[in-house]
Amino acid sequence: MPDFIHGSERRPLVPGQSLFDVAGELSVVVPASCKRTGRCHECVVEIKSGADQLTPRTDEESFLGASFRLACQARVATADRDVEFSVLRRRLRILLAPDEQRPDPDIDPAVREVDGRVVLDDGTDLGAVGGGPVGVAVDIGTTTIVLELVDLRTGAVLAIASIENPQRFGGSDVMTRITYEAEVPGELRLALRRALNHELKRLCADLRLDRRQLVEMVVVGNPTMRDLAFNLDVLPIGRLPYRSVTETAWRSGEAPSTMITRRAHELGLLIHPQGRVVAGPLIACHVGADAAADLVAVDAIEKGGSFLLVDIGTNTEIVASDGHRILAASSPAGPAFEGGGVRYGMPGADGAIEKVRLAGNRFQVEVIGEAPPEGICGSGLVDLLAALRRADWMTSRGSFTNGLPEIRIVDDPRITFSRADVGHLSIAKAATAVGQRVLLRRLGLRPEDLDRVYLAGGFANALDVRTAVEIGLLVDAPRERIIRAGNASIAGARALLLSRGRRAALDDLVRRIEHVELESEPDFFDLFTDGCLFEPITV
Repeated sequence: MPDFIHGSERRPLVPGQSLFDVAGELSVVVPASCKRTGRCHECVVEIKSGADQLTPRTDEESFLGASFRLACQARVATADRDVEFSVLRRRLRILLAPDEQRPDPDIDPAVREVDGRVVLDDGTDLGAVGGGPVGVAVDIGTTTIVLELVDLRTGAVLAIASIENPQRFGGSDVMTRITYEAEVPGELRLALRRALNHELKRLCADLRLDRRQLVEMVVVGNPTMRDLAFNLDVLPIGRLPYRSVTETAWRSGEAPSTMITRRAHELGLLIHPQGRVVAGPLIACHVGADAAADLVAVDAIEKGGSFLLVDIGTNTEIVASDGHRILAASSPAGPAFEGGGVRYGMPGADGAIEKVRLAGNRFQVEVIGEAPPEGICGSGLVDLLAALRRADWMTSRGSFTNGLPEIRIVDDPRITFSRADVGHLSIAKAATAVGQRVLLRRLGLRPEDLDRVYLAGGFANALDVRTAVEIGLLVDAPRERIIRAGNASIAGARALLLSRGRRAALDDLVRRIEHVELESEPDFFDLFTDGCLFEPITV
């Protein structure tokens, strides 16, 4: 009998049953706040196969693309074959840097307590806040959102959460989301706001906090994600010269900075209504406040010397310095290493294969959460590519030497890796490789000249550096100089939340950084073609 499939779990298809109903049977949390009327647009799910087994779209689903449905509206019409689906708000694993690498700023937040009342440094009196003031640090990635609740008196992290960005129905990368926002204005903003509020309410309930205790929030992210959160027009970021409206205003002298400040009630965020929401400064074009926060987290500038920082994601940011000049670039790597476009790809959640080894003719895998395997996350894909190359099962151009269209990785459940998957990964890898080559070349540096190489972001931190170097994802720097910085963006956002001095210093720093448009390099296409090969990077 055909089944509903979610991950490794299955339930029989029952005519008339909704996806919302079966999600409840599978103990899968699908958010909703409109009593299943379709008005809230929160219960978006992705249909991976079997869409023709479901009822036609309703008017409430008109804003969604072909592979997405509202769980409360989609019901079983026929039961001829399986229907596989996934929710858009899974909880993800969070990788933090070791304590010795995490920032330890002076505790000097932009709020103070005066006679039992909380006062912002702009003079806004928020009144008495029982239990003490709490801040929120947020890193909004294209694929992942991370939040931290922080005690503003002590700097202690009270709670941390990581979820998938629910905007995936609008596209897997920045440019497709900008296009979606132009065609269906407002839906991406609503999805983001509801996801943030859902997590804020959950965290406050877990900690028994009153939301009025949340008095300030610092938000970082790439320019598109940041500006969507602040209800700004993102269409200019999608066309030349690819600038946020805040960058344009700053460059023309109409604004003193690319930082943004709003009240929580203006953005519909469930913290203190008069609480302040601050967006970190941008570097330039698609290099955003998340990359700027990375620099704060690792104290790269203060430490001096040469360095390379690589934050691999859907929009990869790369920053390099020879100790004097600082260069930055963005690489539109796409979502392949975060699960997008790869048949069995998935983010780093329970059930993801994170390590792969080839023993003889069989693959040995390690799975996050010791759960049954559901797919392969980025670190597992890098291991897999390197294993195939070492065994000569795949050429440097990505063709399988046995001539088959796919290779089976796991038998039960069946998880395969196809030539099409390799193609998506080669493009993502090339974009990241080109950025590293160009910045180092412009500075006259070789990988062995670097004093430090920072790997930022959850994916980069889970990588086996050896296999990443073998397939040409990372430059071959001395291993002892490579520093895993964890989710540096959220650590940097926390540092900005706790220190007014760091905010001012970062705003000054971003003005010194030179932005490099990779596509303007005369040999860009040659570099990109070389980068598509699964061979070590040459600089």
